[in-house]
Amino acid sequence: MRELAASYASGLPGLDTHSLLAGLDATLRFLPMGDRDGAYDPEHRVVLINSRVRPERQRFTLAHEISHALLLGDDDLLSDLHDAYEGERLEQVIETLCNVGAAALLMPGALIDEVLARHGPSGQALAELARRADVSASSALYALAERTTAPVLYAVCAVSRLDTEDEDAPPGKGLTVRASSGAPGVKYSLRPGTPIPEDHPVAVALATRLPLAQESYVPFRSGRRMPAYVDAFPERQRVLVSFALGQRSERAGEEAGE
Repeated sequence: MRELAASYASGLPGLDTHSLLAGLDATLRFLPMGDRDGAYDPEHRVVLINSRVRPERQRFTLAHEISHALLLGDDDLLSDLHDAYEGERLEQVIETLCNVGAAALLMPGALIDEVLARHGPSGQALAELARRADVSASSALYALAERTTAPVLYAVCAVSRLDTEDEDAPPGKGLTVRASSGAPGVKYSLRPGTPIPEDHPVAVALATRLPLAQESYVPFRSGRRMPAYVDAFPERQRVLVSFALGQRSERAGEEAGE
């Protein structure tokens, strides 16, 4: 899927919204779609995008639907998928592959490697990749994690409603994990909704609006604290974070060019 996406991208005049569709004989239409982000109609060769979602989400959805078209055009890959999977599992695998294709289209390996070479596996690298690729921080997070060689866990944190097991407790808001992913080989992740303690560097970065990097820990929902070097980069109402597991590893330093 990455090869299909990379081959398609190599023939495009650019990576802006309309240039993305240049290699596909299809019409692009924006319209309200309720809970759906988009769809591809291969019979009429139309890509539909929900006009009521954020621009960066529209762009990723467009790349996702283009990936559907690329997949449908590859008989060998499609046949292999149908041989290996069926029913709901087949649909899940196809959706995953199309997300892989979308990421490859919008965030080519060369761009990710350039960002990592400049900023290292950090919260700022996550912010920079999202900005340059014009995608959501969550989309950038998975692509960045996949190409990070150091044992690093990334997270996007934002203020949201706190889950509570006490039904009588009044609803409240706090800083929580919105998305998380680790580099290859990292077994851990932070579940969405995991609260960030008020004295944690991530919370301090949001409160002060200043980047912060220091030895601290990964705040798992269970209460377990895993030692980590935390790099927190506040941006608007969220914090983009990297956790270098253990002490600040030599590999993380090498990736940052230190």
